[in-house]
Amino acid sequence: MNKSEIKIRKATEADSEKLWVLMRDLAIFEKYIDVFAITPEIVKEKGFRKNPPDFYCIIAEDNKHIAGILVYYFLPYTAQNRPAIYMKELYVDEKYRGQKIGEELMNALKEEATLNNCTQIKWTVAPWNDGGKKFYERLGAKENTAWLNYEWNV
Repeated sequence: MNKSEIKIRKATEADSEKLWVLMRDLAIFEKYIDVFAITPEIVKEKGFRKNPPDFYCIIAEDNKHIAGILVYYFLPYTAQNRPAIYMKELYVDEKYRGQKIGEELMNALKEEATLNNCTQIKWTVAPWNDGGKKFYERLGAKENTAWLNYEWNV
């Protein structure tokens, strides 16, 4: 597959089913498929019909096939009195890895952050995901060790 065939664009409601497939693939990759509760209809409702949506998505498309997704949402209030973006998911289909699609998606997110006056893009990475950590560091991202992540299940 030739990299020039890849088009980066914002996802639309018509992409919901294909987005869901990659979201499910990510759940398998990150080993949480047993608690994965997303359906194509939820993607459609929460991402495209709800106003404002619960999430936004940028896709890498190869002739109607979605090669990669980047799901994000805005954190409206920060200490800098400017928003930040939280990247929830970045996933590239195995067949398309090694073509810099993840980097293109991240650059599109950086443009989105600039357009929306955001000060930062934040995300988490599984500690076992060495490939992901190396990828982000290669882009110039730094691990934030100043804060610990906590969760409170209710």
